[in-house]
Amino acid sequence: MQNQEHKLQLEQLQQLMKEVESAGERLARSRTFKDLAKFKTLVKQFVKETVNFGMELKHSHSSNQYGEGRSLKLVETIDEKLVELTEELMDNKDEQIDILGKMGEINGLLINLYT
Repeated sequence: MQNQEHKLQLEQLQQLMKEVESAGERLARSRTFKDLAKFKTLVKQFVKETVNFGMELKHSHSSNQYGEGRSLKLVETIDEKLVELTEELMDNKDEQIDILGKMGEINGLLINLYT
């Protein structure tokens, strides 16, 4: 029973990741604040679901010498990347915006969070 629940939660995370990627592609094409808001909402939902999923399974995360957990650092880094992406869009310097690069970094961090 628990194995089945684990499999279902993993499938939900993978589906949510696909939605994040799709919203990111849409944002890269449109560069609108509406699409940015949708992307950020999906990223935050993914992080929340991943953290809840991890807590339910009581996975242990590695810690550094200061006792900071790996997953906490990843969440902080994801937040920083979202802020950077927002600031670049607000500056509206099309030639300097590397939206795909930022979204690639964010997607990589999200994958690291649940693997």
